[in-house]
Amino acid sequence: MILGIGTDLANIERIQGVLDRFGDRFRNRVFTDVEQAKSERRLDVAGTYAKRWAAKEACSKALGTGLRMGIAWKDMSVSNLSTGQPVMHVTGWAKARLDELTPPGHEAVIHVTLTDDHPWAQAVVMIEARPILPDVQTAQTT
Repeated sequence: MILGIGTDLANIERIQGVLDRFGDRFRNRVFTDVEQAKSERRLDVAGTYAKRWAAKEACSKALGTGLRMGIAWKDMSVSNLSTGQPVMHVTGWAKARLDELTPPGHEAVIHVTLTDDHPWAQAVVMIEARPILPDVQTAQTT
């Protein structure tokens, strides 16, 4: 079952302007160390930050809160699998909100996709609740 869907569109040039104006103050307030390391290694630094910004906005919308109710920027973080697939992690208030949305007997799965076409970066986040199935092996041995 779908618990929430969020999308966001970020202007890469706007993010570049914020990076130029506020530098580390902006980076450290919004992005985790992992996100900063990934972004700073990329050729398109601002584009990489913009995609992560959009993902955080989209995630907050999928959680049904936007950036309020105590959810902070760093409560949502994007990393990548070795295949390049982006993965959204939530902690703090964002995790608490996710737990609140997730029905008993289900686990929440956050799907995220990122794209960019200068000057735009876009993210879509979908939160799914999957039923937790009994461990088949455990059930067979009891």
